Amino acid sequence: MSDKKFSSVPEHYILSPESEPFLERLIFNNRGIVIAVLMMLTALFGFGLTKVTLDASIEKYIPLNHEYIRNYLVHKDEMKSGVANVKIAVETTSGDIFTKDYMDTLSKISDEIFFIKGVDRSGMQSLWTPNVRWTEVTEEGFQGGPVIPSTYDGSRDSLEQVRQNVLKSGQVGRLVANNFESAIIDVPLVENDPETGEKLSYAAFSKELEEKVRSQFQNDQYRIYITGTPKKLGDLLEGAKSIGLFFLAAMVMTAILLFLYSRCPRGTIVPIVASLIAVVWQLGSLALMGFTVDLYSVLVPFLVFAIGISHGVQIINGIAIEAGKGANPLQAARHAFRGLYVPGMLALLSDAIGFLTLLFIDIGVIQELAVAARVGVAMIIVTNLVLLPIIMSYIGISQSGVNHARKAEENASGIWRALSSFANRKVAPVPIVLAIVMAVFGYFYSQGLKIGDLDKGAPELRADSRYNLDNAYMVGNYSTSSDVMVVMVETPPEQCNAYKVMDAMDRFMWYMENVPGVQSTTSLVTVSKLVTKSMNEGNLNWSALSRNQTILNTSIQRAPDALLNSDCSMAPVIIYLNDHKAETLETVVAAVEKFKETYDDHVDQKFYTYRFAEIEEAISSGELESVPVRFQLASGNAGIEAATNQVIADAQGTMLIFVYVVVFVLCFITFRSLTAVACILIPLALTSILSQALMTYLDIGVKVATLPVIALGVGIGVDYGIYIYNRLEVMIVAGKSMQEAFFETLRSTGKAVSFTGVTLAIGVATWIISPIKFQADMGILLTFMFLWNMLGALILLPALASFLLRPERMIERHKRRHGDVPPAG
Repeated sequence: MSDKKFSSVPEHYILSPESEPFLERLIFNNRGIVIAVLMMLTALFGFGLTKVTLDASIEKYIPLNHEYIRNYLVHKDEMKSGVANVKIAVETTSGDIFTKDYMDTLSKISDEIFFIKGVDRSGMQSLWTPNVRWTEVTEEGFQGGPVIPSTYDGSRDSLEQVRQNVLKSGQVGRLVANNFESAIIDVPLVENDPETGEKLSYAAFSKELEEKVRSQFQNDQYRIYITGTPKKLGDLLEGAKSIGLFFLAAMVMTAILLFLYSRCPRGTIVPIVASLIAVVWQLGSLALMGFTVDLYSVLVPFLVFAIGISHGVQIINGIAIEAGKGANPLQAARHAFRGLYVPGMLALLSDAIGFLTLLFIDIGVIQELAVAARVGVAMIIVTNLVLLPIIMSYIGISQSGVNHARKAEENASGIWRALSSFANRKVAPVPIVLAIVMAVFGYFYSQGLKIGDLDKGAPELRADSRYNLDNAYMVGNYSTSSDVMVVMVETPPEQCNAYKVMDAMDRFMWYMENVPGVQSTTSLVTVSKLVTKSMNEGNLNWSALSRNQTILNTSIQRAPDALLNSDCSMAPVIIYLNDHKAETLETVVAAVEKFKETYDDHVDQKFYTYRFAEIEEAISSGELESVPVRFQLASGNAGIEAATNQVIADAQGTMLIFVYVVVFVLCFITFRSLTAVACILIPLALTSILSQALMTYLDIGVKVATLPVIALGVGIGVDYGIYIYNRLEVMIVAGKSMQEAFFETLRSTGKAVSFTGVTLAIGVATWIISPIKFQADMGILLTFMFLWNMLGALILLPALASFLLRPERMIERHKRRHGDVPPAG
């Protein structure tokens, strides 16, 4: 059908709010000034781009205001089992570790690590450090010393002595493998770089470990395995370098597809340049504001580029249509701007405010991602809705682009005519019923969606990544897991070794060791029992807590610093877990909370009305009957992850509701119609439901890496519906029937929507092969959401519109807002 009927209506009269002519005149009547200002901003933000830094501090990845984390931060300086810790295992491929060559190699590696910047040298442990000792009880009393004595000379007798010392040290399964084929060097890290005073760079530390340890010492005879949160973050940062390659690949593919779509070099290059300028502005402005780039926000520039291309294509498509009608470059650019400014601004505002809902999640990296995405969208408003049409007003669409647009419109009429049938009430029930069935199925299937990690090792990396293979070796050869939850047992000062406190800890440990998912526990009680047994000729009957306080005090004199703080007001119970899967953490946390409730029944509740400084006086005066004990969650990597999971679980529903409320309000303010809002939001809600079902099917948990995708998918996906509905309303107001209006919508806006949906899906689909698994997961989910949001806008939206929209009411509503509407013909 010809556009003649519609083109007879003054387009600005139908499409524009009263403010649009002013904005149009302001921008296009001062094109030179606007471009000069934008060039200066580009230079400023380009300078800011040179200040961009990559940050991977652990604090950004944890919820600092969660109760567990606050408890941990109180004792952070006293804890020796925090998250900034690396374990390095050195394995021999032949024989066991009790050879001169192995011991010499282990010594060299220990010395090399000792001098790496960032190592907490006082806390480092290996067979060669003096803080790893053996003890035994003989007829003459206690005897002990370093596992490797000062008399060690590498002889057979010395090696045998080392073997005996290892067996007496209790380090088998901890620092020494159960099969004696490897030994661990336990390396705690300092928080700040000792030279600069800034946060320690885990990327630099990880790189130095690879260069000075793995590369130098790993060979056919010895293998090196390295685990720990700092090493995991280092590997993630190393893998993040590939993000640049994926960005380049997406840009090249977008350029090719955009040229095939427009057949206009100018219409290809200008949207890409405008979108790249938005990326430069976004990164540069964030750097100038003092923000850093982290593992999650580093993905935002691609999304900014993708959103920019999405809106840029709409502008180019509108200019091509106007040029095909005979308009000159300036007229075509102005008309395209006039027709797309409202839906473009609405879509981008929805994106920006939708991203801000991520601020509900009290985790630094997610909040910074929200800020970065919002800033990026703000930049797109300027670069793609202002800069792009101004540039095109000078250079225009090439004749080949205009000819191709006309030809494509004529040849594609059959496709658009077929799709337009979904706006017919006879056909519309089919997609609506299908959508209802899919929504019901998706809702019930997504009830199995889990919060947190669902894989062993580091789920952020591939199962066959070097880190996860190293972690699997550690788990398979040592008795202590790398997944540790620490419960902090608080008492008044100098009371952590009181019998009633130790007895409470003993009961707690026994209780936790019988919880599914728990491997073992250790605490001050473990040391006391071991020493008491040793003092009594190793008789197992004495492997118990003594009620005699003097014996208790003696039994913990040589306890490691990691098992109590300096004033004996806190003693951690270290719980080793099978893994850190969501189910395991939920089970263990629930068990701890249950024990706390049960134990509180046997503790004087007046404890909670006293400060620790007042408790000792209250006990001596008889006001309190016994030493109170408080079990506080949590530290260790598993404890911190449990807190993170709880924050995500609490924020997930709130965030999703707020996203939809924001989009609802903005759409309603713009279109003044509940039925219009329903047409736009229902396809979006279906995609959200199906994406959660997909996550359940693929065993992708809701976590720090995947939760932002939900908001991003809604924020970006709503653009399609807004553009389609806006054009559909224009055609209906112009006097066309529902099916004809949708047919005309498909030939212009629908064509651009389908192109951008497929192009963006192809772009993020490249992420699926990323070595970083969370990026691959985001690629899968975003690809799915881009495609389904596109299909929802092209199929489900018109089907809903055919039943919900009333053309006469739309025309009446338009008259109230803009005055009388001229006849369509």
